[in-house]
Amino acid sequence: MIEYANLSGTQAQRYLAELTDVLQGCVEEGASVGFIDAQEIQVMTRFWQQRIASITDGDSELIVARQHGRIVATVMMSCSAMPNGRHRAEISKLLVHPQARRQGIARELMQHAEQRARAQGKTLLVLDTRSGDVASELYRSLGWQVAGSIPFYAESTAGVLDATTFMYKVLA
Repeated sequence: MIEYANLSGTQAQRYLAELTDVLQGCVEEGASVGFIDAQEIQVMTRFWQQRIASITDGDSELIVARQHGRIVATVMMSCSAMPNGRHRAEISKLLVHPQARRQGIARELMQHAEQRARAQGKTLLVLDTRSGDVASELYRSLGWQVAGSIPFYAESTAGVLDATTFMYKVLA
C-alpha cells in the first residue's frame, strides 16, 4: 500500500536520510534533477536541508509517497515570492526511487500537488523537465502544455548538455 502525506519542515528533517536516498537513487539512474554525481551525498543532503528551510518558512510544500513505511517518492510545490505571482506555483523534484517506479506514484503525487495548489487559490502551475524525458509524457497526460524549450540548458549525469522544456498548467 502507498500512503501520501504533506510533510512539515520538522517532519521532513526527521526523514532527511530517506529524502536523500530517493534523490540519490534517481541521480544514479540518470535523472535530470539538478545533480550530476550520485556519490555527492553531502551536496544532496544540503539541498534537502535548504528545501526544508523553505518548507518551514511556508514558501514550499513537500508531498511524499511512503511504501512499507519508507519514503519512496517526492514532489515539491513552491509559491512565487513576488506579489505579482501569488496566483502561481512551481512544481519541482518529482522523484520516484527506481525500486518504486511503474506503480502510478508520480501521477498520484502530481494530482496531490495540483489539489494543494487549488486549495491555496493557485490558478497556474509551472515546471521544467529535460526535453524528451519520459516525464514529459506524464505531464502531457495530466493536461500540461509546452511553453517552449531551451537547448543546452543542463548538464546530464553523462556529461551531455541537454535541452529543457518548460511547461504550464492552467487550473480551472
